[in-house]
Amino acid sequence: MNKTLLSLALLGVLSGCSLIPDYQSPAAPIEDQWRTAEAGAQTQPMELGWREFFRDPALQRVVGLALENNRDLRVAALNVEAYRALYRVQRAELFPFVNADGSGQRTRTPGDLTQTGEPVIGSQYSATLGVSWELDLFGRLDSLREQALQQYFASDAARYATRLSLIASVANAWLTLQADQALLGLTRDTLETYEKSLALTQRSFDVGVASALELQQARSAVESARVALARYRRQVMQDRNALVQLVGAPIGSDLQPAELGENLLAELPVGLPSDLLYKRPDILQAEHELLAANANIGAARAAFFPSISLTGAAGSASAELSGLFDGGSGYWSFAPSISVPIFTAGQLRANLDYARLIKNAQVAAYEGAIQTAFREVADALAARETYAEQVAAQRDLAETSAEYYRLAERRYRTGVESYLTLLDAQRQLFEAQQQLITDRLAQLTTAVGLYTALGGGWDVASTPLARTVRTDAPAD
Repeated sequence: MNKTLLSLALLGVLSGCSLIPDYQSPAAPIEDQWRTAEAGAQTQPMELGWREFFRDPALQRVVGLALENNRDLRVAALNVEAYRALYRVQRAELFPFVNADGSGQRTRTPGDLTQTGEPVIGSQYSATLGVSWELDLFGRLDSLREQALQQYFASDAARYATRLSLIASVANAWLTLQADQALLGLTRDTLETYEKSLALTQRSFDVGVASALELQQARSAVESARVALARYRRQVMQDRNALVQLVGAPIGSDLQPAELGENLLAELPVGLPSDLLYKRPDILQAEHELLAANANIGAARAAFFPSISLTGAAGSASAELSGLFDGGSGYWSFAPSISVPIFTAGQLRANLDYARLIKNAQVAAYEGAIQTAFREVADALAARETYAEQVAAQRDLAETSAEYYRLAERRYRTGVESYLTLLDAQRQLFEAQQQLITDRLAQLTTAVGLYTALGGGWDVASTPLARTVRTDAPAD
């Protein structure tokens, strides 16, 4: 009895063994701070979710519709559930399998095959409870369970990355629609101005004041504006179609983009540490994939060691159904087995080498993801600083061009300047106003890109400097 207890205790201890290598997070090949961030800047504790970042109520509603109806996001969520099911399948391998079987059989043996020469009818009934269990002495099954768990977490991070990308895509599509509508309205106003100028030039030509060249120049300006008007009408319709596809559902007529105002987006804090990158879903996904590859090495190592399985059955058997559970009808069997790899033609060694190479590749992919994320944030920070200056300068240029146009028109009407000067002033004003809208759109999409590059929301006060890797198992 003591030997049995000692053997069971030994098996319990061995079952806790693991050959998974100790995981060490690779050193981040990036700087501690972005060069474009303000050194020593202080940030206020804040939780900046997408609803707080996008201040436009209509945009908030459109993003909400997209999160409910977008098909790509739905596929990503179903993939997470599929990996969760695979994890549960793999985890079940750690536990004993218990099954109950019942069977009955009646046979007739002809007289030629019996000793008495008479046919015999025999019956046999049984009820069996069977147990089978592979002892995970060297952690092979547990390593596979850990691998499945990390793949589940990686799929969940991929789902969040899809969600974040969808939010950014919807916001950019909404802002692009706003910008193209503004350009369409600007073109309409410009065309109206050009048509009025053409009418005045036509009257001047009719009385012999304006030349035929000036008349054709006025007509050319009108036709150019009509071409631009058709182009922007097409772009607005295509922008709306793209937005509907992203949302995955019809957009009501009450959801109309407003003008590109100054308070559409919240201001992002400055002076953020680069450790915030570890909250990016693509980096979390890369690290969980690295952890999965690390766990697979443990499974490959354990394959070199013996595999022990325990199989047992107990039940009752009888020649009569009524006596199936009578005294003396019980039976049992116990069949332990052990499998020791002796010669596999290098297969086990190749599997281990493969697992190690895959881990090394995942390390490189993880470091590459961090470097890519760092560059995206650095580029977005640089763009944010320069676009603020560019938009301000372009706004001043548009105001100067408007004044230039007013002066040129007044001087042309008084006969001081030629129509060519007025036409140049009109074209310069139109181009300056167009470029102002385009630069403002680029400034807003850069802010959305920075928000996305930083992981799409964080708590600055509680974000740890060290990365946090999820290791909790999902509930059934």
